[in-house]
Amino acid sequence: MPVEITWWGHATCTVEDSGVRVLTDPLFARRLAHLRRRRGAVPPPAAAVADVALVSHLHSDHLHLPSLARLAPGTRLIVPRGAVQAVPGLRRLSALDISEVDAGDEVRVKDLRVRAVPALHDGRRLPMGPHRAPALGFVVTGEARTYFAGDTGLFDTMADAVGPVDVALLPVGGWGPYLGQGHLDAGRAAQALARIAPRSAVPVHYGTYWPIGMDGVRPHEFHAPGEEFVRQAARQAPGVAVHRLAHGESVRPETAR
Repeated sequence: MPVEITWWGHATCTVEDSGVRVLTDPLFARRLAHLRRRRGAVPPPAAAVADVALVSHLHSDHLHLPSLARLAPGTRLIVPRGAVQAVPGLRRLSALDISEVDAGDEVRVKDLRVRAVPALHDGRRLPMGPHRAPALGFVVTGEARTYFAGDTGLFDTMADAVGPVDVALLPVGGWGPYLGQGHLDAGRAAQALARIAPRSAVPVHYGTYWPIGMDGVRPHEFHAPGEEFVRQAARQAPGVAVHRLAHGESVRPETAR
């Protein structure tokens, strides 16, 4: 059965491969601190059904404890090394099967292999504390090889670190009017796409959350990244099929070479 990707908004996706459901950076909140969900409905309960959930780093829009608490008992949860010490609330999720990983580690989940890969991003839980954990991406290998980048900037060894993949889930924006270091905007994401050279790509991490009261501040940074990534990818990586999904929409991208 072909791999199927569903984008629920922000960095939250379901990857179905080999009969296994993989959930990335679960975030099911209508509001998170100063952010509100401006586009797309809050994902339905079915979105929280997964065999394994991947958390790329400790920022609260990626490691969101209330969303993780919605996962069924026994769900495998893969987090960066040091996450349990840095985020004590993870210990209260005792019904989940938590594994900590570093870049290069590989975990078997039924018929899938999940390999952690490096990301260029500040992985600390904020506000700043004494405990640190790396920011990671993940390559999920079953019938296809799917790269979930998490949050990352562009770095020189990205293609070698990720390796050959069929599908790339790449961040192309953010949740505010300005992107800090360690992020990809649409142009840099297209550069990453050209380096990684998958067969298909899905843009994520844009067009979902926005600071309360700032709807009129640089609104193009909320609305435009998906379309801009499609345009930039056509120029910089013309051999890659880009699927710009609506919230809750699914696609079965081409993976056979």
